[in-house]
Amino acid sequence: MKKRILSLVSFVMLICMVLVACTPAASTTETTKPADTAIPAKSADTTSPADAAAKPAASTTAPTARPDASTSKEIILATTSSTRDSGLLDVLLPVFEKATGYTIKMVAVGTGQALTMGKEGNADVLLVHAPASEEEYMSGGFGKERSLVMHNDFIIVGPKDDPAKIKGAASTVDAYKAISDSKTIFVSRGDDSGTNKAELTLWKSAKVTPEGDWYLKTGQGMGDTLRIASEKAGYTFTDRATYLSMKDTLDLEILYEGDKALLNIYHVITVNPDKWPKINYTGAKAFADWMVAADTQKMIAEFGKEKYGQALFIADAGKDEDTVK
Repeated sequence: MKKRILSLVSFVMLICMVLVACTPAASTTETTKPADTAIPAKSADTTSPADAAAKPAASTTAPTARPDASTSKEIILATTSSTRDSGLLDVLLPVFEKATGYTIKMVAVGTGQALTMGKEGNADVLLVHAPASEEEYMSGGFGKERSLVMHNDFIIVGPKDDPAKIKGAASTVDAYKAISDSKTIFVSRGDDSGTNKAELTLWKSAKVTPEGDWYLKTGQGMGDTLRIASEKAGYTFTDRATYLSMKDTLDLEILYEGDKALLNIYHVITVNPDKWPKINYTGAKAFADWMVAADTQKMIAEFGKEKYGQALFIADAGKDEDTVK
């Protein structure tokens, strides 16, 4: 009997050993996702050199769900990266907050994204620079008031040796054609910002479809796009204010400027509370009114003069917009 039990145990152990041997080992190899081919931003600090001092943190994403903010002391401002990167809002916002008791949450994105935030009720007030898109936004009933604030201009910057020979071009269109014909690197924001919209309008006027290895899209703000253009010795289309605030860190020069087609106009827009009753319309109206007030307009007109020898923006509140154009 004892022998039979031992034989049975031995048989069971043999079966178990066979099963273990036949079972495949779990793979420990991790599948790696292919590297993204988009142009990355430079890993260095992305804070604009316009101010070495600490800046108010600017979010780049809209809140996903918003509670009732109609009586809040916080105002969500959706604005462009150029107003942030130039350093202008670092001067203006603390003054507004001290004078009114409101706190500004600045969300710096492209104008297209800022307008979308307004349409979705995820912002209280907008400071943007794409007039055609703004007019469409207003006609859709998404904005309550829209006021002219200021303007500056766009410029084309590039490497000192100007490989496409755009300096002295008869028009912006001619400059664009020269860049396209030479297939010299051109770095675009590609982010649906006001600057990107203006750039694409000019390519269309030049009857050029920008594509190919020479045309790079960063999908990022003006500061990062300027850095990438500098690193790649390419051209880019930028607002003057951001370029001047960063020029000491860039190997780029102004190579084309002065065309009327390069005008860059900014408006402040309050989001319509009839569509979004929970927004902070009272705070939005306070900010919009403050932006066009005489003292604020004076600060805008003086901004940059001491450091750069010229104003970075021209104050326009109260002007007929046709006279600005």
